[in-house]
Amino acid sequence: MAIDVSRFHPHNIADTCAVWNILSSRRLLRVALDAGVVFVCTRVVAYECLLKPRKNVTDADVELRSRLQAAQKAQAFSVFSLDIDDLQTVELLEKRKRLGKGELSSIAFALKTRQAFLTDDQKARKLAADVLSNPGAQTTPHLFGWLYFNNHLTDSEKDSVIAEHKQLARPLATYFEQIYLEALRCRLMAAQKVTTNV
Repeated sequence: MAIDVSRFHPHNIADTCAVWNILSSRRLLRVALDAGVVFVCTRVVAYECLLKPRKNVTDADVELRSRLQAAQKAQAFSVFSLDIDDLQTVELLEKRKRLGKGELSSIAFALKTRQAFLTDDQKARKLAADVLSNPGAQTTPHLFGWLYFNNHLTDSEKDSVIAEHKQLARPLATYFEQIYLEALRCRLMAAQKVTTNV
């Protein structure tokens, strides 16, 4: 699935892994919010992030939970409940793919509200591609690339975002590096196009 770093839908329903990946870098969250990106999650995702029992709680888990609570208080991550129709959609989706309730509730809410579904889970992206029309599914690396392509993030900030992300044991550093190179390539092509048309 090719990613167009020149486009990113600003209104996002985030699943659990996307919530953690966005919050893993304070700089990424701040820059995204400053660029007008809106993050929403379902009450199911909030439960998975904040209340669902874990066998092994790491320092990174504790930090990410704390960051989500702070982001909710600052209204950087709004939480919405599902209604009966949404739950029926979740049930229908559940029969198609074996995904967690957080991903399914997020897809159902994105379908209802016609907002983008933000996920870093491959199976969830595939299901979203089947059931969502525009704006469809987006990823945290896509957001990162879009922010860089549009000069919201600088070269020096790129390394800070990746370092923060790694520090909390999140898995996307390689993808951030790849999308950064793609954003560089696309910026160069856009610049050449402007120069050619002058």
